[in-house]
Amino acid sequence: MAAPVLELRVALTTADYDRLVRFYTTGLGLEPAAIWNNDGGRALMLDLGRATLELFDERQAEVIDTLEAGARVSGPVRFALQVPDVRAAIDRLVEHGATLVHEPVLTPWGDLNARVADPDGMQVTLYQPGASHD
Repeated sequence: MAAPVLELRVALTTADYDRLVRFYTTGLGLEPAAIWNNDGGRALMLDLGRATLELFDERQAEVIDTLEAGARVSGPVRFALQVPDVRAAIDRLVEHGATLVHEPVLTPWGDLNARVADPDGMQVTLYQPGASHD
């Protein structure tokens, strides 16, 4: 029997398309998987690998935000992206318009997590599993 969901896609709409494209492509080092131009509109798709959907109640969101950012700061949607090197990812993303929300922290479960906001304010957790807190 086939899985009930085969792929997760998240669509972000922005007033500054080129800025957000640079942030997610050059900043994260991603190549477009597909590009669409329809009736004067522009879009691209980035392959982010495996996807999961996390559902939090307000208390869990507060716990995670406090751990990663020092206070409840994220909205109802926040990305969490596993990266090979959190510090290098922060540097690249800040160069491309990210705002550093909080420096990396070592989580109780052993990951190194940092919080940035993309140029439109979307909160993004960058995490490196099993990383030491050098």
